[in-house]
Amino acid sequence: MRYATREEAGRRLARSAGHLRDADPVVLALPRGGIPVARELAAALDAPLDVLVVRKLGVPWHPELAMGAIAEGPTTESGESAGEGVFRVLNEDVIRRGRIAPESVDNIERRELAELARRADFLRAGRARIPLAGRTAVIVDDGVATGATAAVACLAARASGASRVILAVPVASPEALRRVGRAADEVICPWTPVDTDSVGAAYKDFHQLGDNEAVHLLRDPGTPGTGKTDETVR
Repeated sequence: MRYATREEAGRRLARSAGHLRDADPVVLALPRGGIPVARELAAALDAPLDVLVVRKLGVPWHPELAMGAIAEGPTTESGESAGEGVFRVLNEDVIRRGRIAPESVDNIERRELAELARRADFLRAGRARIPLAGRTAVIVDDGVATGATAAVACLAARASGASRVILAVPVASPEALRRVGRAADEVICPWTPVDTDSVGAAYKDFHQLGDNEAVHLLRDPGTPGTGKTDETVR
């Protein structure tokens, strides 16, 4: 089994998430790869779509491997930022096995904090975040590798007042789901292969979305269910 595209993965994911339609959901995409998946799920649930910006803290010599992650801090009831705080989760096993010095972690976190702020401003283009107080936050990515990114997103959503936090992803390893399951009230994942070494291996088309393509998908609802928008930006 492989997904052709992230859009197809989103449609398959929606088949497992129909029970959330009456749970007052807000679908939160983890940029950038989670946006096409979340867009399909939001359409299926007739739910609002927003982003929750999270930055992976990559191992210095292997940036794709997460030694932790940071996420946007909580919001007020109006959707405005409730301060400068961010959430941080560290994967202590990766740090210990890699013998990564604390100063290396701090240096990478400072760099990613700047990128988190830049990306949040760019993707929202001045729009306020959708308030989560009392609602079901459905956090969506295109897959889970280590679980660090998804875990910090769950913590951030809960701190913003979500009554329930659901992680919904098309693919993840059983180990990653066990790790992130402690941070979510429910995990929805239709495919949990034990023999895949990366999220990208689960897709035929796993191109890296650029900022322009991500913004276009957020601003133009297009035609969910087909994976097409009025204009393809690559």
